[in-house]
Amino acid sequence: MEERQYTTMNLGPIHPATHGIFQNVLTIDGEKILDAEQTIGYIHRAFEKIAERRPFYQITPLTDRLNYCSSPINNMGWHMTVEKLLGIQTTKRIDYLRVIVMELARIADHLVCNSVIGVDSGALTGFVYVFQERERIYDIFEEICGARLTTNMGRIGGFERDISPRAIQMVRDFIDRLPAILKKFEKLLMRNRIFMDRTIGVGGISAERALSYGFTGPNLRAAGVDYDVRVMTPYSSYDDFDFTIPVGTQGDTYDRFCVRQEELWQSLRIIHQALENLPEGKHVVDGPHVVLPPKQEVYSKMEALIWHFKIVMGELEVPAGEVYHAVEGGNGELGFYLVSDGGRTPFRLHFRRPCFIYYQAYPEMIRGGVLSDAILTMSSMNVIAGELDA
Repeated sequence: MEERQYTTMNLGPIHPATHGIFQNVLTIDGEKILDAEQTIGYIHRAFEKIAERRPFYQITPLTDRLNYCSSPINNMGWHMTVEKLLGIQTTKRIDYLRVIVMELARIADHLVCNSVIGVDSGALTGFVYVFQERERIYDIFEEICGARLTTNMGRIGGFERDISPRAIQMVRDFIDRLPAILKKFEKLLMRNRIFMDRTIGVGGISAERALSYGFTGPNLRAAGVDYDVRVMTPYSSYDDFDFTIPVGTQGDTYDRFCVRQEELWQSLRIIHQALENLPEGKHVVDGPHVVLPPKQEVYSKMEALIWHFKIVMGELEVPAGEVYHAVEGGNGELGFYLVSDGGRTPFRLHFRRPCFIYYQAYPEMIRGGVLSDAILTMSSMNVIAGELDA
C-alpha cells in the first residue's frame, strides 16, 4: 500500500495575508489543513517590563502600540487603572467624552476588520468605501489631540485639553454620514452569495470551547455568549447608555462579521446618546497632584511650578496596592493588572491582551478546512500582532 505523503508549509511570518508578523506551520494534504502550529514573538517588545521602569504618566504611549487599530481604548483603559489605584473619581463629562472617543475607536477597529474580511474573500470595493470613514475618525482624533494612529490621548484624571467645539461638530457630522455608508457596505457583502459561501461554516467554534479558551469580545459573542465588559462591569458611566449586545449562533467567520457589523450600529447609538446628554464641566478632575497645571500658571505661580515638576518627573504619591481594571477593547476584554509598591513606577504590570488569548484556538478552528479558509478565519478573528506579542 502506498504511503500517503503530506506537505509542511509555512504560512508567515512574512506574508501579507497573515495580517502581521507571526508564523503558522501547516500540515496539509493538498489544500486540506490537517494540523497547524502557531509561533509568535517575532515583534515582542517587552512592553510590560519597559513600563515597570517608567513613571505612570509615561506608560500611555506604550499602550498605543498594543491594538493600534483602536489605540484610544488602550489609553483610556490604562488611565482608569491608575485612577482606581489613586482613588480618583472622574466627572460625568470626562466619562462621556471618553465614551465618545472609545466608541469612535471601536468603529475604526471594526471597519478595518470587516472590510479586510471582504478583501480576503476577493471583494475590494467595500474596503475602499469604509476606509475613507476610518480616515474621518482619524481627522477627529487629530483635532482632539494632534495625533492619528498612536494617539497618546487623554491623561490620568481626564484629558490634556478640553474637546473643542469643532471636534464635537466633526463627531456629529460623522455619525450623520456613516449610516448611509454602512448600508452600502452591507448591501455589497451580507447577502452576497460568494461572500456567504466563503464565510458561513468557516472557522467555527462552539460557545463551550470559546469559553474554555478564554475568548472575550466579538469572537465570543459570535459563538452565542452575550458577555460585554461595558455591561457586565460598567466603567466610564457606560451604565447610563442604552445599547444592545449582538450575538451569533455558529461562532463562524460569517457570525463574527455580522456581530462586528451590528456593533458598529450600536456604537453610533452610544455616541449619539453621549452627545445629546453631554454634561457641562471641566475636562479634568480637581487634583493638582495628578493633573498638570495650566502652562501660564507654571510661569507665574510657584505652587504650579512645583506640581508640574513633580508630575513630569514621576514623583507622584502613589499608594502601594494591587488593582485590575478591564475595558471592552476592539477585540475583547483588555485588562491591566497593576501592582504598586508605592514607588514612582509600577512594581509589576501585566496587560491582558485578548488577541494573545484567543489566538491559541486558531489551529483548532482551521483544522479540517482548506488553505483559503485559514486566511479568512484569521481575518475574522482580527489577530493584531502588536496586541498578540506586546
